[in-house]
Amino acid sequence: MSGLSLGTLVVEAAVQSGSLITARLAAEQGHEVFAIPGSIHNLLARGCHSLIRQGAKLVETAADIVEELGALLGTLEVAPAPTEHLAGTSRRWDADYHQLLEALGFDPISVDQLIQRCELTAEAISSMLLVLELEGYVLSASGGLYSRTGKTGI
Repeated sequence: MSGLSLGTLVVEAAVQSGSLITARLAAEQGHEVFAIPGSIHNLLARGCHSLIRQGAKLVETAADIVEELGALLGTLEVAPAPTEHLAGTSRRWDADYHQLLEALGFDPISVDQLIQRCELTAEAISSMLLVLELEGYVLSASGGLYSRTGKTGI
């Protein structure tokens, strides 16, 4: 997986986990490694903290990743400009984001179920889920499940 990407983002990882193996492989391949810090009380945040101590880029928002990979991302096709203003930020969301959030609900759901409900590609849904998670609208749970947070404004 790490060989197919520009960078690897670790959202949660135990100290000994497959996510850390993937991050190590990404670093060995010369790809960027990113990690989201978490609570010091969360065992699944310790792997991310270890990565950050080892030089992974700390990520708080999607902009952190875009800033780091900006030159490389310039050669990629960018998604169409979203259409609705998100209260309090300059981010705008298109109809696909609205459709995804409608399909999500507050009960955990898998990406496969979201693909069926939204009729979007796995790549599009995964990308949108990452952005929504970094913006605080979506939570990821173990087992590859996702749900909405209580945050409103889209």
